[in-house]
Amino acid sequence: QVQLVESGGGLVQAGGSLRLSCAASGGAFSSRVMGWFRQVPGKEREFIAGIKKSGGYTAYAEFTKGRFTISRANTKNTVYLQMNSLKPEDTAAYYCAATAPRLSDTFVTTAEGFSSWGRGTQVTVSS
Repeated sequence: QVQLVESGGGLVQAGGSLRLSCAASGGAFSSRVMGWFRQVPGKEREFIAGIKKSGGYTAYAEFTKGRFTISRANTKNTVYLQMNSLKPEDTAAYYCAATAPRLSDTFVTTAEGFSSWGRGTQVTVSS
């Protein structure tokens, strides 16, 4: 089982930027497809972005509209989410997720497809 720890959240003004990090431990990081989700109270967890094992291909939810960028550094067992032009509606708890180690390298965009989750980091965007 991989352990995931997010960091980098905080309070930022609208239009600002944050870079979230997710450090993984427990092995086989480069064999896992990674993703970022967010959740606000009373709503389902929402897919933000995913990245394949090699890092060469990424997928994004429509609402990111070029504002967010997911990346990974397999040598550091870390996945990142760069968020620019933040809006108050981006306020949420942000979660990192990992699949089980796999041979295939296909995108996973639903919460059910991920087997490990971090505890989340809060992002608050003020207007």
